[in-house]
Amino acid sequence: MSNLDVIVADYDLITPFGAGVTPLMDALSAGQSAVKKIDRFKTGHFKTCNAAVIDALVPQADESILLMMLERLVRQNSLVVPPDTTIIFASTVGEIDLLERAVIAGGEKSAAGSLSETLCWLEDLLKVNTQGMVVSAACASSTAAIARACSLINSGRSESVLIVAGDIVSEFVFSGFSTLMALDDNQARPFDKNRGGLSIGEAAGYMLLMSTERAAEEQVRVLGRIAGSGMSNDATHMTAPSREGEGLSRAIKKSISSANVLPNDIAFIAAHGTGTHYNDAMEIKAFSSIFDEAVPIFSVKGAIGHTMGSAGLVQAMVAFESLKEKQVPGTVALQTPAEEAEGWVSTARQSFDKTYGLVVNAGFGGINVAVVIQL
Repeated sequence: MSNLDVIVADYDLITPFGAGVTPLMDALSAGQSAVKKIDRFKTGHFKTCNAAVIDALVPQADESILLMMLERLVRQNSLVVPPDTTIIFASTVGEIDLLERAVIAGGEKSAAGSLSETLCWLEDLLKVNTQGMVVSAACASSTAAIARACSLINSGRSESVLIVAGDIVSEFVFSGFSTLMALDDNQARPFDKNRGGLSIGEAAGYMLLMSTERAAEEQVRVLGRIAGSGMSNDATHMTAPSREGEGLSRAIKKSISSANVLPNDIAFIAAHGTGTHYNDAMEIKAFSSIFDEAVPIFSVKGAIGHTMGSAGLVQAMVAFESLKEKQVPGTVALQTPAEEAEGWVSTARQSFDKTYGLVVNAGFGGINVAVVIQL
């Protein structure tokens, strides 16, 4: 089923570079990285002390940094949505800092701060009267939420869907990736020959999707369209992706087919690009299996780190901005492309004249999601 009747009515985000998409785009153009030494928690016993955090967010005893970030995002935009809007909250661990504090204090575990609780908080904040849902699909959460939103709209179950995504840099997540030996000693270098792992980052964002009919009724400005989506699961390993990339390849093929386009119509790929050895190699194998020749790809994770459940939504916004500018941003922190990535990835911006972009993400448990976008 084609997703061509799903339009993007609004989007915005907050990252370590500040509020809005423009500061992030400027940083990508300038080759800047927000990955640096952090003091939010002690890092001396971990593989690295570096991450990308929003410095203005100071932990409070009774409030999650995630809610602080989400509330700031909503307030800075005076966000208002139709009351019948379905909210999809996408995250990996949500308000995990509340659980951390409770455990450290020796308290009992509580449902407060669960993903469903955060969803209810969002519904109250935005004054909607419909029941939303949580999508927690590891690091592909917000891309999966886009695909789910398209399904809701195409099936007629909802005319307006707001995706809200967010994850924070927490000691729990930091220690987990450190234990997996997945963190780079300094900073992530996606698709680099000498890449050594990922960097953790934090971000929050939202994207309002509507049917074309509802958008006309609301007289909203159309910022773009979700042309197609595809999902798969390679079920290879709890954390590692399939090294041959067949799962991601299937998701990409589904997204391109549902968009009624050909691989040659794709101008660029907003890649997952974590900077880990196996992920980046897997992605190139998947891309090579579909595209007859190299397509420009980029990763934002050298600039803002891996923002977990919000990663796909961040990539999608950068992809829409790239379509507007007709330029692909360079990959920050890339020095020497890996042999298999040569011709695909670059540190410099690249111009194009096509109208479709591809956003891809892969997550723990073999989850793969791809979304085709257009202006």
